[in-house]
Amino acid sequence: MSRRLNRVEEACKEELSLILQKEIKDPRIGFVTITQVKVSPDLRHARVYLSILGTDDEIAHTLSGLLSARGYLRSRLGKHLRLKYLPEIEFVHEHVAEEALRIYELLKQVGEERKEGQVG
Repeated sequence: MSRRLNRVEEACKEELSLILQKEIKDPRIGFVTITQVKVSPDLRHARVYLSILGTDDEIAHTLSGLLSARGYLRSRLGKHLRLKYLPEIEFVHEHVAEEALRIYELLKQVGEERKEGQVG
């Protein structure tokens, strides 16, 4: 992968994170972390990977809010980055936080079972 493409992906991630944090005031959008941005080699498409904390309803509302803000995000991104083409933004919800919590709970349970086995 080219260094330019890597720089564009990192710049998109940083700018979108700042825009979400400081400019988007949609009450539907909850706690969102952009984990990664993948841009196509022709720079016309950007896949934005998100980690969203909350219940299933909160996640659905957050995704809905992000979809409705997609045009605004794209236009603001264009003002910050000087690119020939502005990429179309696609959001992908990653379940990283939920999986990490599940793994933590499983490890905690195994640790407690081992502790009980040693005592008895």
